[in-house]
Amino acid sequence: MTKLKRAMIAAPLVAVFAISGCGNMTQSQQRELSGGAIGAAAGAGITALAGGAAIWGAVGGAALGTLGGYLYDKHENQ
Repeated sequence: MTKLKRAMIAAPLVAVFAISGCGNMTQSQQRELSGGAIGAAAGAGITALAGGAAIWGAVGGAALGTLGGYLYDKHENQ
């Protein structure tokens, strides 16, 4: 089985487990998690396009995205 076929099978399974795990989270936790996920995807993509190691872009993007989600939540709850 090729890597692409494995990825096509694994991706939906990972998505199902990820979505089901977020059912009992507070709105604050959901904002932080979504900020981290969006930041990781953006950081990996930008770093890969720039020619760097995508993993480091994902790590930095996740950290900044989580911080952004946290700050946005604090702003909304004032």
